[in-house]
Amino acid sequence: MQEYEELQSRLRNCLQTILELEPDLEGLELGQDLMKEFGLLKSFMEKLEDVDLQEEDVRRIETATANFLEELKGPLSNLREKNSGRRFLH
Repeated sequence: MQEYEELQSRLRNCLQTILELEPDLEGLELGQDLMKEFGLLKSFMEKLEDVDLQEEDVRRIETATANFLEELKGPLSNLREKNSGRRFLH
């Protein structure tokens, strides 16, 4: 049981990490497509208790989350630079 709770916690951490990016992603060109997916992620998190988790599945999701975050570094960095530049112009 403790192992299952750990898997749940790790999966919840991945999902929460992605969901925390929602405000930042709204400003990206691809953000509108991603916004649709956030609803699905939120719904999935609510049902996480009912999901049968295996170590290999959680590991795969952790890897995918890390890859997703890595892919977003550049676009989010550019967006933050644009937004911080705007604040100084006003």
